Amino acid sequence: MSDTATPGARLLVVDDDPDMLRLLSMRLNSAGYQVTAVTSAESALTQLEIEHPQLVLSDVRLPGKDGLALFDEIRKRHPSLPVILLTAHGTIPDAVEATARGVFTYLTKPYEARELLEKISQALALGAPVHLPSKGSDESWRAEIVSRSNRMAEVLAEARMIAKSDASVLLRGDSGAGKELLARAIHRASARAEKPFVAVNCGAIPEALLESELFGHMKGAFTDAVANHKGLFQQADGGTLLLDEIGDMPPALQVKLLRVLQERAVRPLGGSQSIAVDVRIISATHRDLDAAMEAGQFREDLYYRLNVVTLTLPPLSARREDIPLLANHFLNRLSAKYGKRLSGFAPEALKALTTSAWPGNVRQLFNVVEQVCALSTSPLIPLALVQRALRVPTVEVQTYAEAKQRFERDYLVGLLKLTDGNVADAARMADRNRTEFYRLLQKHELTPGLFKSDATGGSGEPVAEERRP
Repeated sequence: MSDTATPGARLLVVDDDPDMLRLLSMRLNSAGYQVTAVTSAESALTQLEIEHPQLVLSDVRLPGKDGLALFDEIRKRHPSLPVILLTAHGTIPDAVEATARGVFTYLTKPYEARELLEKISQALALGAPVHLPSKGSDESWRAEIVSRSNRMAEVLAEARMIAKSDASVLLRGDSGAGKELLARAIHRASARAEKPFVAVNCGAIPEALLESELFGHMKGAFTDAVANHKGLFQQADGGTLLLDEIGDMPPALQVKLLRVLQERAVRPLGGSQSIAVDVRIISATHRDLDAAMEAGQFREDLYYRLNVVTLTLPPLSARREDIPLLANHFLNRLSAKYGKRLSGFAPEALKALTTSAWPGNVRQLFNVVEQVCALSTSPLIPLALVQRALRVPTVEVQTYAEAKQRFERDYLVGLLKLTDGNVADAARMADRNRTEFYRLLQKHELTPGLFKSDATGGSGEPVAEERRP
């Protein structure tokens, strides 16, 4: 994060050695910081009443109150203000203890100027305020995307360029990385911004319903079709349609989608005529579509139709400088939801958030912030509450489609165990006909014969089917 220093940030520097204070001030001024220099803890506390710096850099050994006592006072008055301590070799134990109590970090004299500037940059990044593009500004198209990282800046620059065309876009990225937000941003930056933006998760809707949802149906097309229904293609006419988790679309529907994209027209279920539609397609997936094509699970011709331009969102772990911004942004939103006055995160709490793994990306970060917001009893979110939230696995880290797939497979396995692998009995208990039930078993690669009593290894669990030459 050393490349994300806050230009012009105001620093308060405390050292009783005039030569050291002068040298520090020169180095920091040349790095672009505004420096206020004082020679004692008492002067520092007075200065804090006059102006509020963004960081305090203090020697541990000071006349009167020492640096540790100064830190304690700062913590009482300005709990979210980061503090860095400079320490001689003999005071390292005190500095280590202070770090455990909330000091951002400490540096041992003599220290390298580069290391000092890097630590200052990191501390400022943790405490930096969120600056969202205002509505009506040139950046309002990406108002929902909170970021200042170089990686995201590159993606957003490409997205804005792509938005000017009508080319189909494929968004790649891990679950929870923010693909739908980026799709919305592309729509807002396009000439279609005043028309509808419609999103559908292709993996969350059962196959039998997805065709009707996408293309619509006519009254009487099937048992429950009591009225004509406009599909999502018609609802998005003139605007943008996001096909989220396109990699989960069933093969039979892939063929029909390809036809719609080629003909630029949809035929509702039960209809005799096609209806022209003008829709810009953005698709998104966390799956490896190249591998899916090789496995015969995704059509190559559809892939090239959708993948005119590709944008790849980086995982949250690849843009850690955005974590403090996002955490504070979510905290501001959620504090209103829970009716609490929350001032922010303690520096060590933000540090813990910034260094976590985040396998669930931005979605997981939101869930963690919501948990600490709901449980916090003080205006400043403490480290202990963040650590607690990070330790608890949250079910929301899974997408709906993933959770649905897992539940469906577990349900089928349970039925097969209960019926000793008898498909007719299992289908009857599931209230499904045998053909449909066999299709479900095939989808989840389940072999009924492996669940018969003589096919288990005595543990009640199915064993691998013996391969014969």
